[in-house]
Amino acid sequence: MIFHPKAESFRVFVDADFSGNWSKDSAEWDTDTARSRSGFVITYAGCPIYWGSKMQTEIALSTMEAEYIAASESLRHALHLMALITELKQRHFPVHTQTTTVHTRLYEDNSGAIELLKVAKLRPRTKHLNIKYHHFRSAIIDLRITVQPPPEGTISVHKIETECQPADMLTKSLSPPLFKKHRLYINGW
Repeated sequence: MIFHPKAESFRVFVDADFSGNWSKDSAEWDTDTARSRSGFVITYAGCPIYWGSKMQTEIALSTMEAEYIAASESLRHALHLMALITELKQRHFPVHTQTTTVHTRLYEDNSGAIELLKVAKLRPRTKHLNIKYHHFRSAIIDLRITVQPPPEGTISVHKIETECQPADMLTKSLSPPLFKKHRLYINGW
């Protein structure tokens, strides 16, 4: 396969399947059936460079929490990749972007998770997320109040419709046409 890089920075597509393995037959003796699955794809210059699909390490209490945990886990990888590209550019290595900034666009399909990602406000039901999953908080920007291009090393959060979320293929079973659509999109076709 030949990829044709585009002049853009990182894109992170992230999804979670809330308690997708739950089974009433085995839930009594197998607590892992209550765990959610996280999936993400990170692209750079329009080419997939890093992806993952795994069970979350703790039990999420809602779909929003499972999606937020998945976003946090994917951004851990994206922040390291952003730092790497920034350092390469500072050392004058040829890096395929036309801009001087390193920016990541996170695509999420859960409105509750998007709200929690964008608004730095903890609620009583979400304060337990503060310690483990807010590590990326200082990198999130609100594009409604930020001039373009975004500041160096920032992450913006964008809504994506569920049927257009390519990370779905890493978290749940899809129909063959939908799987093919997402596979082709991730590969830039």
